[in-house]
Amino acid sequence: MGRHAEVIGGGIGGLTAATALAIDGWTVRLHERQPEIRAVGAGIYVWDNGLAALDAVGAFEEATRGAHIGPAVEARSRTGRTLYRIGINGPGQPRCYTLLRDRLIDALVRAAGRAGVELVTNSRAVRADPDGTVTFDDGRSATADLVVAADGVHSRLRDQLGIAVRRKRMRQGAARLMVPATDDCFTPEDRVKHLEYFQGSRRLLYTPCTPDQIYLALVADADDPSITGTTVDITSWTRGFPGIAPLLRTAEGIPLRWDTFEYIRLASWSRGRVALLGDAAHAQPPYLGQGGGTAMTNAVSLAGTVGRRGMSLTDALTAWEREQRPDVERTQRMSYRMRLLNAVPDVVRDPLLSLAGRSSGFADAQLAATRLRPAANGNTSSKKE
Repeated sequence: MGRHAEVIGGGIGGLTAATALAIDGWTVRLHERQPEIRAVGAGIYVWDNGLAALDAVGAFEEATRGAHIGPAVEARSRTGRTLYRIGINGPGQPRCYTLLRDRLIDALVRAAGRAGVELVTNSRAVRADPDGTVTFDDGRSATADLVVAADGVHSRLRDQLGIAVRRKRMRQGAARLMVPATDDCFTPEDRVKHLEYFQGSRRLLYTPCTPDQIYLALVADADDPSITGTTVDITSWTRGFPGIAPLLRTAEGIPLRWDTFEYIRLASWSRGRVALLGDAAHAQPPYLGQGGGTAMTNAVSLAGTVGRRGMSLTDALTAWEREQRPDVERTQRMSYRMRLLNAVPDVVRDPLLSLAGRSSGFADAQLAATRLRPAANGNTSSKKE
């Protein structure tokens, strides 16, 4: 007898889970509350673990077509001095592709369609019960062998399931926007790198995504007066980062999205027939660029685990969490700790990062999640490239 899944949420995690389940023989219906499944955000980092998950659901080639493949991630002082460097995309190095978020979502939508997932928009789930019943705001209901709640950090389904949650709304957040590429700030060698600048309690992330588009993330305290509503005080930020003032000036008048960072830890990732995934289960600040990667890896492994022969759904969900959770939470903790750098004065932080950058352990800790791989049987393996 066939197995049926209802997936709630048309984001990265939900689409990946739905496609992986459909590939494994499930009938799958995915619900998105918006009129269309579309990206929210600007650019995105996809490391090795996320790339492996894309490959597993048949979305790798389309999602990464035209992606930027840089040579290094570098941290820099406000004046542009390099504090540490991590090589990427070379022999023996981790892969990290940067791409437009809407291209990733579009590729996942098409992969879901090819796998036979039924995509339903304007469909808002308001309740998921442990017996596999999903209730929608128009009075409809559906039943499933498995419900995947991937409805984001503000998950309504998670909150009504009664699972204990530790939720910390952090002091920091980010303004995200896409700006046109400019040749005024960087040498050709630097222009292709992923660069993170530090100044006071602010960070600025420079990420090439296409030949003519740059993803900027301006990280600051949520009460920073330089960010109000949908605008940025460019004058204030150019004073803080004078070496890249021409780049910052290209952001004048461009609408931005502000997100306050959150950290979420659940007592359990499932209850009955309902499994929680992505930001609904394990949101983390984006300092490692692993929110999407861990969601996709976890989604593929969920499908593999519940597909194990001779194992009940309850046992499979228990095994999935036991095998996945330690590595996901290790990534969460590392990302959460990195927020502390925001509170360290420049005169202390700069030499501290320079010293840490010379330690292999520092890079290894940041790159641990990139070595995770979703396996067909639901296990993950941590392997060095």
